[in-house]
Amino acid sequence: MIQSLSKEIKLDKNTIIAIVLSTIVVVASFLLQPILFPQLRQAPEAETTTEVQAEENKVADLSQSLQGSSEATVLAENSAGETYAEEKITINTDVAEIVLTSKGGDIISYKLKNHLDTDTKEGVQISDSISETNRTLALSLGGVESPIINENFKVTKTDDKTILFTKDFIVKGKKVTLGKRYSFKDGENVFKLDILLHSDGDLSVLTKNDVAYTLRTSPQIGPHFDQKQNRYEYREYITYNDKKAKKIRLSNGQFRKYDKDFTWSAIAGKYFTEIVAPSNPDIIAAGYYSSNVEIENYANAQAFTERKPISGTDVEDTYYVYFGPRNEKDLLRYNVSTNNGWGISNKRFNDVSNAGMLSWLEKILKFILEMVQKVVKNWGVAIIVVTILLKLALFPISKKQSMSTLKMQEVQPRMQKIQEKYANNKPKQQEELAKLYKETGYNPASGCLPMVFQFLIIFAMYNLFNNYFEFRGASFIPGWIPDLSVGDSIYTFNFTIPLLGWNSLRLLPIIYTVSQLFFGKITQIGGPGQSNGTMKFMTYGMPIMFFFLFYNAPSGLLLYWTVSNAFQMGQQLIINKMTKAKKAEMGIATAAPEKKLPPKAKKGKK
Repeated sequence: MIQSLSKEIKLDKNTIIAIVLSTIVVVASFLLQPILFPQLRQAPEAETTTEVQAEENKVADLSQSLQGSSEATVLAENSAGETYAEEKITINTDVAEIVLTSKGGDIISYKLKNHLDTDTKEGVQISDSISETNRTLALSLGGVESPIINENFKVTKTDDKTILFTKDFIVKGKKVTLGKRYSFKDGENVFKLDILLHSDGDLSVLTKNDVAYTLRTSPQIGPHFDQKQNRYEYREYITYNDKKAKKIRLSNGQFRKYDKDFTWSAIAGKYFTEIVAPSNPDIIAAGYYSSNVEIENYANAQAFTERKPISGTDVEDTYYVYFGPRNEKDLLRYNVSTNNGWGISNKRFNDVSNAGMLSWLEKILKFILEMVQKVVKNWGVAIIVVTILLKLALFPISKKQSMSTLKMQEVQPRMQKIQEKYANNKPKQQEELAKLYKETGYNPASGCLPMVFQFLIIFAMYNLFNNYFEFRGASFIPGWIPDLSVGDSIYTFNFTIPLLGWNSLRLLPIIYTVSQLFFGKITQIGGPGQSNGTMKFMTYGMPIMFFFLFYNAPSGLLLYWTVSNAFQMGQQLIINKMTKAKKAEMGIATAAPEKKLPPKAKKGKK
């Protein structure tokens, strides 16, 4: 069968030229898109999972204020009491190794012990892109435009999991003591940060531009990735307001204010996230997000939380901070107090992994996938089994859609006559069409609804296989697909292909493209004549375009698409046979392949 099909895939000169030109255009746009339209440089799902409101984009770009400012912080103007040398302290839990510095009382390294970075072979670094002017959970006095505190603090280690940093300052003639206390626990991806403030007078002296202080996340979260190589990785700014999560996909060079109400904010990638949640959300004044490039052309992905003005002599602000995997298993624990060591509840951290309006469908598919994996013990095999099960379940819908198309072909001549007869009388036209539909039993929506349902499945599967945490590091076939979260590789070049940026030979995209070509051809068998140039482009041009677009796609996603194509080819052959018999029964002629006249005949010569 394959040989006979391959013989049919012959293209005329014009079609070949069209495909070549369209491929050049797609490749060129693929390469120029990050340069000309950086806001669109992320993976395709960005269009469906992110909606940036217009009012959020009206905020002035404050990047110049954030970077390179020579203005000193309020606290740094007048240090009081002793001076201290910088100390670096390492704290270990069973889930993370944390390194803190007494300079500012900040985190400079946070490695997850149970999740390895495939490049460094060490724990994933959540506290990435640290610099002298930008560190994890650094404070700046006043608004987000103020630089971080760079004074050395006194270090007091209460126990092996709790550390306190303190420093006295003179602010506007008043002595102010600032403290940062970190508390960690074994078995927890959440730790507690207490911001302690005491003044001999009133803490309102700290207020600057209606903000007491600003707390920031890491400049970037790990693992480190090459944006040219891995376009399927991304960073998001996420807020939660006790009702739903709002996600904003970050592109390079952004620095904007988010002034809507929220109870916590986060920075998230495909597989890991940082969440900062004050125990009292009422203290939040506003949030910001930044993706400015600061170190070695590597863009930040950072969230800022501004604190409202403070009054009184003593304040203790408590923040619960989550640094860890972006998967529901770890995040759901903080919705029930008895499930976590901090006794916190209803935090809804799991909303950072919420897929939006299709989350319910993703959960169903994920449950089925996990049940199958428990039996087969291999995530790649589980993908294949679930894909086949889905295709079997959707076969009746595909069949119904094909039958609906045939019914439309039968009714269409009568529809056209009614439309022509009552062209100037729309109400009458609709009335007569309704009678025709009732008489023939044809429902115009019957072909659309199955297609909509199939698209919902496709979108849900795409998001699931492109982001599912368990695929990270999961091996399917050692030596070929050792990690379902990245592209496969059968050979690694010692160079990078110019313009495309490819450095590996991948087999799965080739298999996928071939399967797509054959599937397109099988779909057309027995259908309308294929002389239409658009139809030829869809059959031959689109798969070639997808080859370039999805070359570096996660292998788990490509495995799903390839198996789906292969299995659906068999289903389509069955449908083709059924529709051919139905056409004969209905008296609808099957279109014969277009026959080309010899060149001489086209010129009128005999």
